[in-house]
Amino acid sequence: MNVNQLLEYAIQEVKELNSGEVFLVRELFKGYLWNRIPRKDRLLLGTLFLNWTQQKANIVTPINKTSSGQQKYQKI
Repeated sequence: MNVNQLLEYAIQEVKELNSGEVFLVRELFKGYLWNRIPRKDRLLLGTLFLNWTQQKANIVTPINKTSSGQQKYQKI
């Protein structure tokens, strides 16, 4: 999967979440699938997902970051 396909997958998974749920992008993927994505692609995916939430998404809002610097999101 390329990064754009991963972004589309993540967006589809967000639709399955309940309103008010807090999540990390990595939690939208099964563990083994996330681990197979190269680190550079995971970083790019995080950036693309954040941009999507700020520009196009009206169902997800970025909230705060974890102690390890991962962006947390909440479904509206």
